[in-house]
Amino acid sequence: MRVLLTAFEPYDTWEQNSSWEALVTYLHDRGITQGVTTRRYPVDLPKLQTRLEKDLELGFDAILHLGQAPGISRVQLEAIALNVAGMTEAAGDFFGPLVADGPVAYRTQFPLDDWNIHLRSAGIPCSVSFHAGTYLCNAVMYLSHRWHEIRRRKCSIGFLHLPLTPEQVLHSRRDFPSMPREQSAEAIGSILDLIHESEHHNSIA
Repeated sequence: MRVLLTAFEPYDTWEQNSSWEALVTYLHDRGITQGVTTRRYPVDLPKLQTRLEKDLELGFDAILHLGQAPGISRVQLEAIALNVAGMTEAAGDFFGPLVADGPVAYRTQFPLDDWNIHLRSAGIPCSVSFHAGTYLCNAVMYLSHRWHEIRRRKCSIGFLHLPLTPEQVLHSRRDFPSMPREQSAEAIGSILDLIHESEHHNSIA
């Protein structure tokens, strides 16, 4: 089974991105996992789209995108990606569609309710979120679905929003909730295990 696992680089005033910090911690804890390809994407829509499409050409059975969300206190499992092209907060006055002729939204095929129960039972704060926002986190999820739909390729695609790390909050003048990168990394590993278990079950069913 081949899985694409992605995160984002730092952006705006943030010197780190909790999604990348969690991914790096996951790799440190578990090592390179066979069949898992990791990427760090730029926070720039045209560059992101170019990099994403190049990676999708490699062919994956499942995709798990990660992103940080300042202000949340738990892992958020995103259910829906919207056809909205929000820009950065500094220039956030443009909200056209990501794809002019694309559908309004895509829904993940992953069993988010099951994931939510699993993570919470493991002591990881978690919830299911209705949609991934209107920024690049949403874009990468939407564009991944769109790419596979056009080519009629089967692939399960999901997105996790992660809280800031304590280190990020330490150097911020605002009062943000946080989650240790180790706990976010544990969430990533648990979900990847569930993805592999599901694929194994489907292959022998």
